[in-house]
Amino acid sequence: MKIVYTIVGLTTGGAEVMLYRILTRINRERFSPSVVCLMDRGTLGDRIEALGIPVYTIGMKPGAVPTPNVIGKVVNIIRQIKPDLIQGWMYHGNIAAQFAKVFGGLETPVFWSIHYSVYSLSAEKKMTQALIKLGAPISKFAKQVLYVSKISKKQHEALGYEAGNGYVIPNGIDTSLFTPSLEARLTVRQELGLPSTSFLIGSICRYHPMKDHANFIKAAALLLKNYPDTHFMMAGSEVDLANKTLNQLIEKLGIGDRIHLLGERSDMPRLMAALDIMTSASAYGEAFPLVLGEAMSSGVPCTVTDVGDSGWIVGNTGWVVPPKNPHTLAETWQEAIELGADGREKLGKAARSRIIECFSLESIVADYEKLYETAMTK
Repeated sequence: MKIVYTIVGLTTGGAEVMLYRILTRINRERFSPSVVCLMDRGTLGDRIEALGIPVYTIGMKPGAVPTPNVIGKVVNIIRQIKPDLIQGWMYHGNIAAQFAKVFGGLETPVFWSIHYSVYSLSAEKKMTQALIKLGAPISKFAKQVLYVSKISKKQHEALGYEAGNGYVIPNGIDTSLFTPSLEARLTVRQELGLPSTSFLIGSICRYHPMKDHANFIKAAALLLKNYPDTHFMMAGSEVDLANKTLNQLIEKLGIGDRIHLLGERSDMPRLMAALDIMTSASAYGEAFPLVLGEAMSSGVPCTVTDVGDSGWIVGNTGWVVPPKNPHTLAETWQEAIELGADGREKLGKAARSRIIECFSLESIVADYEKLYETAMTK
């Protein structure tokens, strides 16, 4: 069964990484995948091709709308591949997939996937608003609209998305890759020049307004008043010393010696396993933050803002706080510290068990495969 995945870019964002991981596990005896990327190869294109999966690029500029010329190129590629199914990935990819079917005169079924939550449409960028609004009336033409979170499905259907073809498949975690590791705890602290006993709180995500890095940093300053030896590790694209906005806030709060900005990294399993607490401080937009599942699989309890399905993912293995509230976030961190090493270890074991039971990559890939095959039998 030939499947073409259409996606806007192949950077190391959560949705893009999820696609890559699905492709690493999809049954290649039953499925033959290809990827059409509207922009360039990004950071994941070569890794996908290393799996023996073709990657086609269109060259669209960041922030641009899929023009008739772009759609025409997508149509030509899809016609050459002659897929049995087209799977859109995120808003741009969904629209491109649907338009390619229409303008290409194809009978191929189209699946969408949505990896975003929408709490206030007016708060989104104009481009995002336009894509979300455009998707509503044409979503009924998709064979299946897949959401990675229950809240995202509810929100989009309230905005006019077709309810009859909606289905939730959460993100999946490679529990063999993200595992507890004492070695990681020690070596990461050595890298940061910290004592082996240092308490380390982490934030791992790209730099974007929805991630609310300021919330994390302000909470760090508050916690340090009572626990001055705590350290904070921040990693992700543009989360580095070249980011003036982040560094100005850190300098203003006088906590530069306690926050470590690592930028984009390729050793995420190691970084995750090194943490005492993982935090998602996002203000909006999250559906199923992949980093939460990765941290939990690594035996690390999490503190999350109540955005998307974060609270459901964590369950009773961590803490859920309101967004944009650094005081409450700091209080929760203090509670985690006072819980003690044994208490946190117990939570971490429960977190890993929850991921294995509910969100393993193998089970999620099986859900996709089952839906793909069902689409071809109807």
